[in-house]
Amino acid sequence: MSAASARLFGGKKNDVDMTHGGVAGHLIRFSIPLLLGNLFQQLYNMVDTWVVGNYVSNEAFSAVGSVGPVINMLIGFFMGLSSGAGVVISQYYGAKRYDKVQAAVHTSLVMTLVLAVAFTFLGLGLMPYTLRLMKTPAEVLPQSTAYLTIYFSGIVGLMVYNMGAGILRAVGDSQRPFYFLVVSAVLNIVLDLVFVLCFGLGVQGVALATILSQGVSAVLVLVTLLRTDSCVQVRLRRLRIDIAMLTKIVKVGIPAAIQMAITAFSNIFVQSYINHFGADCMSGWTAYAKIDQLMFLPMQSLALASTTFVGQNLGIGQVDRAKKGVRTAWAMATGMTACILVSVLLFAPHLVVIFNSKPEVVEYGTLLLRYISPFYLLCCVNQIYGGALRGSGNSRAPMVIMLFSFVLFRQIYLFVMANYISNQIIPIAMGYPAGWFLCSTLTLIYYHRTPLNKNRIVDEPAPGTA
Repeated sequence: MSAASARLFGGKKNDVDMTHGGVAGHLIRFSIPLLLGNLFQQLYNMVDTWVVGNYVSNEAFSAVGSVGPVINMLIGFFMGLSSGAGVVISQYYGAKRYDKVQAAVHTSLVMTLVLAVAFTFLGLGLMPYTLRLMKTPAEVLPQSTAYLTIYFSGIVGLMVYNMGAGILRAVGDSQRPFYFLVVSAVLNIVLDLVFVLCFGLGVQGVALATILSQGVSAVLVLVTLLRTDSCVQVRLRRLRIDIAMLTKIVKVGIPAAIQMAITAFSNIFVQSYINHFGADCMSGWTAYAKIDQLMFLPMQSLALASTTFVGQNLGIGQVDRAKKGVRTAWAMATGMTACILVSVLLFAPHLVVIFNSKPEVVEYGTLLLRYISPFYLLCCVNQIYGGALRGSGNSRAPMVIMLFSFVLFRQIYLFVMANYISNQIIPIAMGYPAGWFLCSTLTLIYYHRTPLNKNRIVDEPAPGTA
């Protein structure tokens, strides 16, 4: 192996023990690669919509942009479940129980492969029903169907990458998943342009580019896990389900999985309210959603950092240090979001034009950005503190709070608003900030009233501390 390959694919030096050293420094060093990686991931998602919006048709733009709830319903479930693996691994890593780390890693990968097969068939089978539930307009339906058919056929790459990247991040390594996302993003952009501009494949070309680039990132993360000499090294002969470890992973992961899947499913109904206003509004919402995803990146990256930080420190019993990490992550997330917010409010029309220059689309997108984006400051609370609770092994409370706020409350709000108060786009869209406010308030109250180490997973003392 060359020196460059060794640095990329192997070595314990990529692991980061967050149980000692500066709190802010650990959070910054961990979250920056996450932030950049998520930025590249959003970049190639945005390129998908940019290519079809500028070189295919407005209907294709709406189709690619509006299928997010369908994809997120299954992927959200898996991401929630995989977060359980990350929490278990991070706590055992912090406790220096490397034998348990090994059991969790191999169990997680086998679970991923089994679920990949199941989700391929589920995604393809549920697709017609979910598109119907969203009241997808007839002019958009064929292209939405074509995109989702290809996407779900190649979903295994996305799942394997995300689980592998989650394993690496659990032991403090956020750099290599970032490198792999960069490779994937660049490849996706190139393939988008080739398939759409050179071969005229439209939304099918965009979907093919996505699954091929995700497959490459999956291969890279698997090679890393096979070649590393750290405690997360994968050995093919050890790939099996450890029932005790699977139970721990599921106990933490299932509440998060249910929360993400049901929230995504509820967004299918939210999308149906948006679709009611026609293709131009759908396109404006799509452009808003892409910018929305970028604004969320700092707080989401710091939320993941706080999850790993809390997990490692609670693994070794350092509750006060874990709490300090949560406060620091929230302050960083709020400051960064506020800075981004100013630019978005000032340049909203110019940002929407990047995706779609049709005047009606720009008007809708600008309106949505300027009304909704100031409330992102609220999300810093539920993202950071919810992530901290999951890192402690308590994913049930965030699940209940978020389902109540983002599903039950939001659906009641939308129904009442649309049918009895004002069936206009802005009152409907404000269901999102209303849910964020409720969720942040309840999360903060719960966090301060519940011991952080109440659901600690590690029940064995670290070596030398018994």
